[in-house]
Amino acid sequence: MALRPTSLPAFGVFAVAARHQNFANAAEELGLTASAVSHHVRGLEATLGVKLFQRHARGVVLTDEGRSLADAATTALSDIDAVAIALKQRRAKCHPRAGRGIAFAHVLLLIPRLPRFRRGSSAHSLSLETGTAITRFDHTGPDLAIRHGAGFWPGLNADHVMDEHLFPAAPPTLKGLHRVTEAAHIATLPLVTDLAHQGWREWFRAADVRGVHLPEMHSFTDSTDAMQAALHGFGAILARSRIVEPYIRDGKLVRLAGPAVKARYGYFAVYPAHRRPNAGVASFLGVATPRSRAGIQ
Repeated sequence: MALRPTSLPAFGVFAVAARHQNFANAAEELGLTASAVSHHVRGLEATLGVKLFQRHARGVVLTDEGRSLADAATTALSDIDAVAIALKQRRAKCHPRAGRGIAFAHVLLLIPRLPRFRRGSSAHSLSLETGTAITRFDHTGPDLAIRHGAGFWPGLNADHVMDEHLFPAAPPTLKGLHRVTEAAHIATLPLVTDLAHQGWREWFRAADVRGVHLPEMHSFTDSTDAMQAALHGFGAILARSRIVEPYIRDGKLVRLAGPAVKARYGYFAVYPAHRRPNAGVASFLGVATPRSRAGIQ
Protein backbone atom coordinates (compact mmCIF):
# COMPACT_ATOMS: atom_id res chain seq x y z
CA MET A 1 0.00 0.00 0.00
CA ALA A 2 1.13 3.56 -0.70
CA LEU A 3 1.14 5.64 2.48
CA ARG A 4 0.03 9.24 2.28
CA PRO A 5 2.46 11.96 3.38
CA THR A 6 -0.15 13.02 5.92
CA SER A 7 0.53 9.75 7.78
CA LEU A 8 4.13 10.69 8.55
CA PRO A 9 3.43 12.64 11.79
CA ALA A 10 1.61 9.60 13.13
CA PHE A 11 4.70 7.45 12.50
CA GLY A 12 6.81 9.90 14.50
CA VAL A 13 4.37 9.86 17.41
CA PHE A 14 4.13 6.06 17.24
CA ALA A 15 7.93 5.69 17.35
CA VAL A 16 8.11 7.71 20.58
CA ALA A 17 5.14 5.86 22.09
CA ALA A 18 6.76 2.54 21.17
CA ARG A 19 10.02 3.55 22.86
CA HIS A 20 8.24 4.51 26.08
CA GLN A 21 5.42 1.95 25.80
CA ASN A 22 3.49 4.57 27.71
CA PHE A 23 1.26 7.19 26.10
CA ALA A 24 1.56 9.67 28.96
CA ASN A 25 5.38 9.62 28.88
CA ALA A 26 5.37 9.91 25.09
CA ALA A 27 2.98 12.86 25.33
CA GLU A 28 5.30 14.61 27.79
CA GLU A 29 8.29 14.20 25.44
CA LEU A 30 6.31 15.41 22.42
CA GLY A 31 4.50 18.27 24.13
CA LEU A 32 1.10 16.68 23.40
CA THR A 33 -1.68 15.26 25.51
CA ALA A 34 -1.97 11.53 26.10
CA SER A 35 -5.28 11.53 24.23
CA ALA A 36 -3.57 13.14 21.21
CA VAL A 37 -0.92 10.40 21.21
CA SER A 38 -3.66 7.77 21.43
CA HIS A 39 -5.50 9.46 18.55
CA HIS A 40 -2.39 9.31 16.31
CA VAL A 41 -1.80 5.65 17.16
CA ARG A 42 -5.43 4.66 16.54
CA GLY A 43 -5.36 6.48 13.21
CA LEU A 44 -2.23 4.58 12.22
CA GLU A 45 -3.80 1.29 13.27
CA ALA A 46 -6.86 2.08 11.16
CA THR A 47 -4.66 2.93 8.15
CA LEU A 48 -2.60 -0.25 8.44
CA GLY A 49 -5.43 -2.53 9.53
CA VAL A 50 -3.47 -4.03 12.44
CA LYS A 51 -3.22 -3.54 16.19
CA LEU A 52 0.07 -1.96 17.19
CA PHE A 53 -0.50 -1.98 20.95
CA GLN A 54 -2.33 -4.27 23.33
CA ARG A 55 -4.20 -2.01 25.74
CA HIS A 56 -4.88 -3.06 29.31
CA ALA A 57 -5.60 -1.45 32.66
CA ARG A 58 -1.92 -0.89 33.50
CA GLY A 59 -0.94 0.62 30.18
CA VAL A 60 0.03 -0.57 26.70
CA VAL A 61 2.34 -3.25 25.27
CA LEU A 62 3.56 -3.54 21.68
CA THR A 63 2.14 -6.35 19.57
CA ASP A 64 4.39 -8.35 17.21
CA GLU A 65 3.24 -6.08 14.38
CA GLY A 66 3.93 -3.06 16.56
CA ARG A 67 7.48 -4.22 17.28
CA SER A 68 8.18 -4.70 13.57
CA LEU A 69 6.87 -1.23 12.74
CA ALA A 70 8.71 0.31 15.70
CA ASP A 71 12.04 -1.08 14.44
CA ALA A 72 11.42 0.30 10.94
CA ALA A 73 10.13 3.67 12.14
CA THR A 74 12.98 4.16 14.61
CA THR A 75 15.59 3.30 11.96
CA ALA A 76 14.00 5.64 9.39
CA LEU A 77 13.78 8.53 11.86
CA SER A 78 17.38 7.96 12.98
CA ASP A 79 18.54 8.10 9.36
CA ILE A 80 16.64 11.36 8.80
CA ASP A 81 18.02 12.78 12.03
CA ALA A 82 21.59 11.85 11.06
CA VAL A 83 21.24 13.50 7.65
CA ALA A 84 19.69 16.63 9.22
CA ILE A 85 22.59 16.90 11.68
CA ALA A 86 25.10 16.45 8.85
CA LEU A 87 23.40 19.19 6.82
CA LYS A 88 23.56 21.59 9.76
CA GLN A 89 27.23 20.81 10.30
CA ARG A 90 27.92 21.27 6.59
CA ARG A 91 26.50 24.78 6.75
CA ALA A 92 28.50 25.58 9.86
CA LYS A 93 31.95 24.86 8.44
CA CYS A 94 33.87 24.64 5.22
CA HIS A 95 34.19 21.21 3.58
CA PRO A 96 37.13 20.90 1.19
CA ARG A 97 36.43 18.71 -1.85
CA ALA A 98 39.23 17.16 -3.89
CA GLY A 99 39.08 15.45 -7.27
CA ARG A 100 41.63 13.13 -8.86
CA GLY A 101 42.00 10.51 -11.56
CA ILE A 102 40.37 7.31 -10.37
CA ALA A 103 42.51 4.37 -9.26
CA PHE A 104 40.20 1.76 -10.69
CA ALA A 105 39.52 -0.91 -8.05
CA HIS A 106 39.10 -3.60 -10.68
CA VAL A 107 42.79 -3.33 -11.53
CA LEU A 108 43.66 -4.53 -8.03
CA LEU A 109 41.43 -7.53 -8.59
CA LEU A 110 42.53 -8.40 -12.13
CA ILE A 111 46.27 -7.80 -12.17
CA PRO A 112 47.12 -10.86 -10.01
CA ARG A 113 45.39 -13.01 -12.65
CA LEU A 114 47.14 -11.53 -15.68
CA PRO A 115 50.27 -13.75 -15.58
CA ARG A 116 47.98 -16.67 -16.36
CA PHE A 117 46.72 -14.74 -19.38
CA ARG A 118 50.29 -14.25 -20.62
CA ARG A 119 51.18 -17.91 -20.12
CA GLY A 120 48.08 -19.13 -21.93
CA SER A 121 47.99 -16.50 -24.67
CA SER A 122 51.55 -15.40 -25.46
CA ALA A 123 50.52 -14.35 -28.97
CA HIS A 124 48.28 -11.57 -27.63
CA SER A 125 49.22 -8.35 -25.89
CA LEU A 126 46.95 -6.58 -23.44
CA SER A 127 45.99 -2.91 -23.22
CA LEU A 128 44.30 -2.12 -19.91
CA GLU A 129 42.63 1.26 -19.56
CA THR A 130 40.99 2.64 -16.40
CA GLY A 131 38.49 5.44 -15.96
CA THR A 132 35.08 6.41 -14.63
CA ALA A 133 33.30 6.92 -17.96
CA ILE A 134 30.96 4.23 -19.31
CA THR A 135 32.79 2.32 -22.02
CA ARG A 136 31.67 2.88 -25.61
CA PHE A 137 32.04 -0.22 -27.78
CA ASP A 138 32.55 1.59 -31.09
CA HIS A 139 35.30 1.04 -33.65
CA THR A 140 37.79 2.95 -31.48
CA GLY A 141 36.71 1.37 -28.21
CA PRO A 142 37.95 -1.69 -26.33
CA ASP A 143 37.01 -5.32 -26.91
CA LEU A 144 35.53 -5.71 -23.44
CA ALA A 145 35.15 -3.88 -20.14
CA ILE A 146 34.77 -4.67 -16.45
CA ARG A 147 31.59 -3.29 -14.89
CA HIS A 148 30.24 -3.29 -11.37
CA GLY A 149 26.50 -3.92 -11.20
CA ALA A 150 23.69 -6.46 -11.27
CA GLY A 151 24.88 -8.09 -14.52
CA PHE A 152 22.16 -6.81 -16.85
CA TRP A 153 23.07 -4.25 -19.51
CA PRO A 154 21.05 -3.97 -22.74
CA GLY A 155 22.97 -5.11 -25.81
CA LEU A 156 25.85 -6.60 -23.81
CA ASN A 157 26.85 -10.08 -22.75
CA ALA A 158 27.98 -10.16 -19.12
CA ASP A 159 30.27 -12.87 -17.75
CA HIS A 160 30.48 -12.98 -13.98
CA VAL A 161 33.97 -12.23 -12.64
CA MET A 162 33.50 -12.19 -8.88
CA ASP A 163 31.33 -11.16 -5.94
CA GLU A 164 32.48 -9.44 -2.79
CA HIS A 165 31.45 -9.01 0.84
CA LEU A 166 31.44 -5.89 3.00
CA PHE A 167 32.67 -5.79 6.58
CA PRO A 168 34.15 -3.14 8.91
CA ALA A 169 37.89 -2.76 9.27
CA ALA A 170 40.24 -0.21 10.80
CA PRO A 171 43.95 0.36 11.43
CA PRO A 172 44.96 -1.23 14.75
CA THR A 173 46.23 2.15 16.00
CA LEU A 174 42.88 3.95 15.52
CA LYS A 175 41.93 5.86 18.67
CA GLY A 176 39.05 4.24 20.58
CA LEU A 177 39.37 0.89 18.81
CA HIS A 178 39.96 -0.97 22.08
CA ARG A 179 36.40 -0.10 23.16
CA VAL A 180 34.81 -1.74 20.11
CA THR A 181 33.58 -5.17 21.18
CA GLU A 182 30.31 -5.32 19.22
CA ALA A 183 28.85 -3.93 16.01
CA ALA A 184 26.99 -1.04 17.67
CA HIS A 185 30.25 0.35 19.11
CA ILE A 186 31.62 1.02 15.61
CA ALA A 187 29.34 4.06 15.34
CA THR A 188 31.48 5.73 18.02
CA LEU A 189 34.52 5.70 15.71
CA PRO A 190 35.34 8.14 12.91
CA LEU A 191 34.05 6.51 9.71
CA VAL A 192 35.30 6.52 6.13
CA THR A 193 32.89 5.93 3.24
CA ASP A 194 32.78 5.85 -0.55
CA LEU A 195 29.92 6.46 -2.97
CA ALA A 196 28.90 2.81 -3.34
CA HIS A 197 25.27 1.70 -3.37
CA GLN A 198 25.69 -0.03 -0.01
CA GLY A 199 27.13 1.94 2.85
CA TRP A 200 27.35 2.08 6.61
CA ARG A 201 23.60 2.56 7.18
CA GLU A 202 22.80 -0.60 5.22
CA TRP A 203 25.52 -2.52 7.02
CA PHE A 204 24.26 -1.50 10.48
CA ARG A 205 20.76 -2.66 9.47
CA ALA A 206 22.18 -6.01 8.34
CA ALA A 207 24.03 -6.23 11.68
CA ASP A 208 20.65 -5.68 13.41
CA VAL A 209 21.86 -2.45 15.02
CA ARG A 210 18.85 -0.15 15.30
CA GLY A 211 18.56 3.53 16.01
CA VAL A 212 22.28 4.19 15.66
CA HIS A 213 23.44 7.79 15.21
CA LEU A 214 26.30 7.83 12.74
CA PRO A 215 29.00 10.48 12.95
CA GLU A 216 29.77 12.75 10.04
CA MET A 217 31.92 10.71 7.65
CA HIS A 218 34.99 11.28 5.51
CA SER A 219 33.65 10.62 2.00
CA PHE A 220 35.63 9.57 -1.09
CA THR A 221 34.46 8.93 -4.65
CA ASP A 222 36.66 5.88 -5.16
CA SER A 223 36.85 2.77 -2.97
CA THR A 224 40.63 2.54 -3.21
CA ASP A 225 40.99 6.17 -2.09
CA ALA A 226 38.73 5.44 0.88
CA MET A 227 40.88 2.41 1.70
CA GLN A 228 44.04 4.52 1.63
CA ALA A 229 42.40 7.06 3.94
CA ALA A 230 41.55 4.30 6.41
CA LEU A 231 45.13 2.97 6.22
CA HIS A 232 46.38 6.44 7.13
CA GLY A 233 44.20 6.60 10.22
CA PHE A 234 41.19 8.59 9.01
CA GLY A 235 38.80 6.07 10.54
CA ALA A 236 37.06 2.72 10.18
CA ILE A 237 36.00 1.65 6.69
CA LEU A 238 33.29 -0.62 5.35
CA ALA A 239 35.84 -2.69 3.49
CA ARG A 240 35.42 -4.66 0.27
CA SER A 241 36.67 -8.17 0.90
CA ARG A 242 38.56 -8.52 -2.40
CA ILE A 243 40.49 -5.29 -1.88
CA VAL A 244 41.12 -5.43 1.86
CA GLU A 245 42.46 -9.01 2.10
CA PRO A 246 46.18 -8.16 1.69
CA TYR A 247 45.98 -5.30 4.22
CA ILE A 248 44.42 -7.57 6.84
CA ARG A 249 46.94 -10.28 6.07
CA ASP A 250 49.78 -7.79 6.63
CA GLY A 251 48.23 -6.47 9.85
CA LYS A 252 47.76 -2.94 8.49
CA LEU A 253 44.01 -3.26 9.08
CA VAL A 254 42.03 -5.41 11.48
CA ARG A 255 38.52 -6.71 10.96
CA LEU A 256 35.99 -5.35 13.47
CA ALA A 257 32.94 -6.94 15.08
CA GLY A 258 29.90 -7.64 12.94
CA PRO A 259 28.85 -9.67 9.90
CA ALA A 260 30.31 -9.82 6.41
CA VAL A 261 27.41 -8.74 4.21
CA LYS A 262 27.29 -9.89 0.60
CA ALA A 263 27.45 -6.88 -1.69
CA ARG A 264 24.35 -6.18 -3.74
CA TYR A 265 26.37 -5.93 -6.96
CA GLY A 266 29.24 -7.94 -8.44
CA TYR A 267 31.92 -7.54 -11.10
CA PHE A 268 31.25 -8.56 -14.72
CA ALA A 269 33.24 -8.68 -17.93
CA VAL A 270 30.99 -7.17 -20.61
CA TYR A 271 31.23 -7.10 -24.39
CA PRO A 272 28.79 -6.44 -27.26
CA ALA A 273 26.22 -9.19 -27.72
CA HIS A 274 26.34 -8.85 -31.50
CA ARG A 275 30.13 -9.27 -31.70
CA ARG A 276 31.72 -12.70 -31.41
CA PRO A 277 34.71 -12.53 -28.99
CA ASN A 278 38.05 -12.89 -30.76
CA ALA A 279 40.69 -15.34 -29.56
CA GLY A 280 42.38 -12.78 -27.31
CA VAL A 281 39.10 -11.81 -25.62
CA ALA A 282 38.14 -15.47 -25.18
CA SER A 283 41.51 -16.16 -23.57
CA PHE A 284 41.14 -13.15 -21.25
CA LEU A 285 37.65 -14.25 -20.22
CA GLY A 286 39.00 -17.68 -19.38
CA VAL A 287 41.39 -16.06 -16.92
CA ALA A 288 39.20 -13.25 -15.57
CA THR A 289 36.08 -15.42 -15.16
CA PRO A 290 37.23 -18.75 -13.74
CA ARG A 291 33.60 -19.67 -13.13
CA SER A 292 32.54 -18.19 -16.46
CA ARG A 293 28.93 -18.62 -17.44
CA ALA A 294 26.83 -17.90 -20.49
CA GLY A 295 26.30 -14.26 -21.40
CA ILE A 296 23.39 -12.45 -19.78
CA GLN A 297 21.27 -9.99 -21.74
